Amino acid sequence: MTKIDLVLANAAGLHARPAAQFVQTAAGFMSKVTIRAGEKAADAKSILAVMGLGLGRGASFELTADGSDEAECIAVLQKLVTSNFGEG
Repeated sequence: MTKIDLVLANAAGLHARPAAQFVQTAAGFMSKVTIRAGEKAADAKSILAVMGLGLGRGASFELTADGSDEAECIAVLQKLVTSNFGEG
């Protein structure tokens, strides 16, 4: 299992387009991927679960991947978040 802590810096947080990007990216991996923010946890491959966390700009969360491609999964999702989902 691989874990990393991340902070959302993009204006929209994990809502609408960024959440869809995140979920689509996570779904491309075999590993089980989970987002945990405070007491809430969500399956990172479920758009409803991710958006249900209500993570806005500045929110911190723990990203966990567990499976055969967990290291690559974490690296790709970390890059997506730190690049602000391609927003300017």
